[in-house]
Amino acid sequence: MNIEEKIKRINELYHKSQEEGLTEEEQAEQAALRAEYIANIRANLRGQLDNISIKEQDGSIRNLGEMRAKRMEKYTTE
Repeated sequence: MNIEEKIKRINELYHKSQEEGLTEEEQAEQAALRAEYIANIRANLRGQLDNISIKEQDGSIRNLGEMRAKRMEKYTTE
């Protein structure tokens, strides 16, 4: 199932939940699809941020991807 099909299914399940309610299996499917969709959005955003550099006032250039990696390293070592 590609991303467009997954989004369509998420929307179908949402509308069904509003109209008549979902079975337990459909609720589990909806939760899994939503979690996968959110993870995909986060990964895409991280990929975009990794390609952005900021020129500081002192002329130095900072890469957002490197900044994020340093922060993640800090949290994983504590």
